[in-house]
Amino acid sequence: MNRWDADQESLAETPDLAALAALLADRTRAAICMALLDGGTWTAGELAEYASVAPSTTTEHLNLLVSGGLLAEERRGRRRYVRLAGPDTAETLENLAGLAPYRPVPIRSLAEANQRRALHHARTCYDHIAGALGVALAEAMTERGLLARDYGLVLTAAGAQWLTALGIPDTGPSAAHRAHVRTCFDWTVRRQHLSGAVGAALYRHAVDRAWIVKSPTTRILGVTAAGRTAFRDCLGLPDEALFPSFTPAAPRG
Repeated sequence: MNRWDADQESLAETPDLAALAALLADRTRAAICMALLDGGTWTAGELAEYASVAPSTTTEHLNLLVSGGLLAEERRGRRRYVRLAGPDTAETLENLAGLAPYRPVPIRSLAEANQRRALHHARTCYDHIAGALGVALAEAMTERGLLARDYGLVLTAAGAQWLTALGIPDTGPSAAHRAHVRTCFDWTVRRQHLSGAVGAALYRHAVDRAWIVKSPTTRILGVTAAGRTAFRDCLGLPDEALFPSFTPAAPRG
């Protein structure tokens, strides 16, 4: 095959957005993907219970999502475990959620209302912080010159020094072949929160320092007393950006 033929062959392919849209057009599959934005690995049975559908139906949906490239799977004995295919998939889902219209969800109890409020305020988006807290962090870093807008967000020299001072290791673009700084359009706040390698490093640092704690059953994050102090000292976050700590529920299974 000569170069012209090779070029013509590559031109004969185009991204099939309709196929991707079809994968997410089913509400059960969409719910499964949103659940997996917690960055964890779930069994098929756990997802069936979460989505309130039969295990056989869940298996059919998972087969489509895996073959479509949105999920990755592994087998451990007789159990099947699935997770999102990677951070790019998570960021795509969060961005799509930000573009999607809201669908009313009935709130049946005060506990559900509180959980919904907490989810909107601070949660994981795969491996970084989302919700009002995530947006506040991104905006505070930009206001302080740690991030700059240049065809998207970039980490400034001052930002790199700030990360080093916090004890966060190098998150350069070469690390894990991942974008250094990216943003997701937050579906609850409708503004950008920080993702990419820097966003993931900040999340890990906050967890390691016990500034935030994650519910083992949901994507909800709680800010600890130490975290409130740290976020005020490091970035000057106002009190309204800091959600009170919570008592996590028992783990799944």
